[in-house]
Amino acid sequence: MNASGARNGYILGTVTARLGQPMNRLKDAISPYLRQHADNPVDWYMWGDDAFARARQDDKPILLSIGYSACHWCHVMAHESFEDPDTAAQMNRDFVNIKVDREERPDVDDIYMQATLIFNRGQGGWPMTVFLTPDGRPFHAGTYFPKDDRYGMPSFRRVLAAVAEAFQDRRKEVEALAAEVTEGLQRGELGLGRSEEPLNRDLLRGAWQTLVSNADRTFGGLSRGRPKFPSPMNSEALLMAYAFEGDADARETVAFSLRSMARGGIYDQIGGGFHRYSVDERWLVPHFEKMLYDNAQLSRLYVHAWQATGDSFFRTIAEQTYDYVLREMTSPEGGFYSATDADSEGEEGRFFIWTADEIKAALPEDDARAAIAYWGITVDGNFEGRNILFVPFEEADVAAGLDIDVETLRARLASAREKLYEVRARRAPPHTDDKVLTGWNGLMLASLAEGARLLNRPDYLRAAQRNADFLLSALKRDGRLLRSYKDGVSQYNAYLEDYGALADGLIELYQATFEPDYLRQAIALADVALARFPSGETGFYDTSDDHETLIARPRNVQDNAVPSGNALITRALLRLAAFTGDARYEAAALGVLRPLAGAIRQVPAAFGMSLGNAALLVYGIDELAIIGDAADEATRALLDEANGAFRPGLVLALGSEADAAAQGAFPPLLAGRKLVSGQPAAYVCRRFACQRPVTTPHELAALLRRGGERQP
Repeated sequence: MNASGARNGYILGTVTARLGQPMNRLKDAISPYLRQHADNPVDWYMWGDDAFARARQDDKPILLSIGYSACHWCHVMAHESFEDPDTAAQMNRDFVNIKVDREERPDVDDIYMQATLIFNRGQGGWPMTVFLTPDGRPFHAGTYFPKDDRYGMPSFRRVLAAVAEAFQDRRKEVEALAAEVTEGLQRGELGLGRSEEPLNRDLLRGAWQTLVSNADRTFGGLSRGRPKFPSPMNSEALLMAYAFEGDADARETVAFSLRSMARGGIYDQIGGGFHRYSVDERWLVPHFEKMLYDNAQLSRLYVHAWQATGDSFFRTIAEQTYDYVLREMTSPEGGFYSATDADSEGEEGRFFIWTADEIKAALPEDDARAAIAYWGITVDGNFEGRNILFVPFEEADVAAGLDIDVETLRARLASAREKLYEVRARRAPPHTDDKVLTGWNGLMLASLAEGARLLNRPDYLRAAQRNADFLLSALKRDGRLLRSYKDGVSQYNAYLEDYGALADGLIELYQATFEPDYLRQAIALADVALARFPSGETGFYDTSDDHETLIARPRNVQDNAVPSGNALITRALLRLAAFTGDARYEAAALGVLRPLAGAIRQVPAAFGMSLGNAALLVYGIDELAIIGDAADEATRALLDEANGAFRPGLVLALGSEADAAAQGAFPPLLAGRKLVSGQPAAYVCRRFACQRPVTTPHELAALLRRGGERQP
C-alpha cells in the first residue's frame, strides 16, 4: 500500500471501526484528528455557534476536549473513555461536547491552555479537558483523565459527575469562578508589560551565558534531566553568540547537543528526521511522533551548525531530514503534511523498532554485523524487548572491532540503511496527519530554501518554489492568508504565526532565487500584519482585528514548540527593513522587543527567537547588494563567498546594473548600484550607509568580517 493509501485506509478504518455505530458530526470535519473521533458514541460538536447555542438552550455546561492527531495520550483517553458507551452516555446527558484540533485552532487552544495552567498550578498538556459555562468561560480544567482511578488521579466519570453536580447545585460559585478566571485571561492580553532595561550587548551576553550554563555537558541538550526537547530556537540564539561575539563555548555547546541528538533514538537512524522529544536524558527513547515544525527548525539548525563548525556530519543530518520530508511528508500539490503518529499496530513506536533477529533476516551477514555493532542492537533490546536504533560508539571504534576500515563500514551501513528502510516500509505505517498548515509550511519553506542556497541543492530549491507557489495559491485569498488546507478545502483565518513564518520563508526563497515577486509577497504579508494584528505600541495580537470574538484575544510573546507569532513577524520585519529601508518595519520590531528586554535577561530559554532578533537589532544587519549577471563566473564567486560562512546577520540581494538603474528599483537595496570597471560588484551596507564596492571574494570576505565585528 502506498503512503496515500495507508493514510486513507487509516481514516476509513477509524470511521467504520464499529459496524453499525452511527457517525457523529465530526464525520464532516476536514481535520484528520476530528475525523478520528467521528465514530465515537459521544455526540461531538465542532467548535462553533451551534454548540454554544445548544448549551444555552439546554442550560448545560460545555466539555471542551482539545488535542491533535499525533498525541499518544489523546489516543489513550479516546480508547478508554470516548469510545466507551457508558462514559459517552454520561457525557451526552450532562454536557454539550466540543472537540477541537489544536493545530487548526491555536487561538482556542491558547486561551484554554492558559486556563488549564491556572487550574492546575502551571501544569498543562494534551489531551486538554476544559469545562465551560454556556458562554465559553472556563470553570474547571485538566488534561488526561483515566477511565478508572489510577496514577493518583480520579476516573474521568467521577470528574464528569462532580462537575455536572457543581454546575447544577452550586451555580453561583461556578459563575463566580468562571468570571474570575476569564478576567485573568483578559488581563493577560497586555503580556509582560514594558521593560525599562536597554537592549544592548551586556543584556545579550548575559542571556547567552545563562543558556550555556544550563546546558547538559554530559548528554547534550540545553536543559538537564528528563524529558528532553531539542530547543532549536535557543540553539540558534547561541550560534548567533558565536557569529557576533566569537563565543566558541556557545558554538560547542550547540554542536555537542546536536551530535548527541543525531546519534540518539530521537533521530530516525533509518528514515531520517526527528521524533518529537526524548523521555530520557540521553536522547535514547523518543516520543515517536514526528512533527513538521520540529523537522523544519532542526534541518535549518543543522545547516547552520555545519556552516559554523565545518563538520560535514551536520550537513549529512540536515540533508537526511530534508530527504525524509520530501519523501514522506509532501503532498502531491507541494504542501508539507503536519505530522506522523507515534503509534502503529496498537503499539507506540512499533514501526521504528527492531529485534536482532529482524535485522539479521533483512540483511546480508556483513551488513547485519555492521548494523548490529553500529546501532547498538542487542538480543534483549533497549525498549520493551526491541531495539531503538542509536549510535553508542564512534565509527572508528566500530570499524576496528569489525576489523574493517571506516569507508567499508560506511558503505555497509548505507546498504543496510537502504534495505532496512525497504523492510520497514512493508510494515503498517503510523497515521499521517495530512492537513497542510500555513505557519508550519512557512517554517519548512524557510529551511528548505536556505538549505538549497547554502548546500547548493537545486532539487531542494525546486521543492521550495513548488511549496511557495502552492501556499500562495491555495492558502491566500483576497490578500489574506488562511490557516489550514486538506483535500482541496482551505479554512480558518490565519494567525500571526502564519504571516510571520510564511514571510520569513518567502524572504529566504528570494535570497535563493532572486525572483522579486517572492520578496514582494513577503512585504505584502508584513503589511497585513501591521494593519490587522497590532496591539498598540507593544507588538501584535495572535489574531486579526476581524477574527472570531473569543473570551480573550490571545497575545503570545514566549516561544513554545514553534516560535511565537510575535517573534516570527519581528524576524521578518527586521530583514524587510534592511531590504527596503522602510522605517515602519524596524519601528514595529522595536515595539515587540523593547518590552521584552527584562524577560529575555531573566528567562532567555522562553524567548529564543526574540533573543536572536535582539541580536540582529543590536549588532545590526549587513545589507549585501551584488550587481552582476547571475550566470557570470565573477558574480557567482561573490555569491559563493556570501553563502560560504555562517552569517545570520546578512541579507542578500542580486540584480543587474539595469535593474539597479530602473525607476523604482526593487528591492530598494539595489537602487543606484553599478558595476565597477565593468566587473560585478558587491556593496556592503548597514542602514543604507555603504562601504566602497568591491569586486573580489577576498575583499568581500574582509568587509563582511569587519561588519560582524562593529560595535552596535
